[in-house]
Amino acid sequence: MQGWNKLARLRKHVLALVCCWVLASCAPPNALPTGQQAYALTGNPDEYSVAVSDYRIGPLDTISITVFQEPDLSLKDVVVEASGMVSLPLVGAVQAAGRTSAELADDIERRLGERYLVNPQVAVAVTIAVSQQVTVEGNVVQPGSYQISGRMSLLRALALARGPTRVAALDEVVIFRLVDGKRQGAMFDVNAIRRGLAPDPLLAGDDMVVVGFNAVKGAYRDFLQTAPILGIFRNF
Repeated sequence: MQGWNKLARLRKHVLALVCCWVLASCAPPNALPTGQQAYALTGNPDEYSVAVSDYRIGPLDTISITVFQEPDLSLKDVVVEASGMVSLPLVGAVQAAGRTSAELADDIERRLGERYLVNPQVAVAVTIAVSQQVTVEGNVVQPGSYQISGRMSLLRALALARGPTRVAALDEVVIFRLVDGKRQGAMFDVNAIRRGLAPDPLLAGDDMVVVGFNAVKGAYRDFLQTAPILGIFRNF
């Protein structure tokens, strides 16, 4: 009788596996754009060649301001206030958030040149960009938020999250992005990207990457994990 009970449980797991496969294969197509339409959201990677220089400083970012030959006027690793302002010697509070490093440097040069220095030279560098993070969720080994430094692509973000899990649906990886105040999404095929059949899309600050779940792989994994407990492969 015990053997028959084990056999019945085995049949139940196999039936569940088959049902998952049927449901996955019969699922309606996702409404998110794919293929070339998906890249309309993220843009062509070639268009990001000046992305770093175009980065706009955000609140709570850490920046360094160097005034050439004026160490007393220079600041190292100063945090931009939540209001977007940064306080400097002589010139006082200056709007930093929303500006590029070059724009902020030009404004500081102008303020110093008006009353204090002759032909001042200022350089601004962003050392920690808190506002430039991407979030990786779903079926990855280590979900979380990761700092963008330089060019952050989809494959690089997955690598930071220690890669997809065994049950990840790599043809259903979605990038969500805030566009004109609205959250939009597009689906990408990581398998095709890895094989060089599709470009590796670049991510922007505040993007969210969600890796889908493969129901068939998940059911099969659960089946294999349960099998030793049930003693399926033992003689009755």
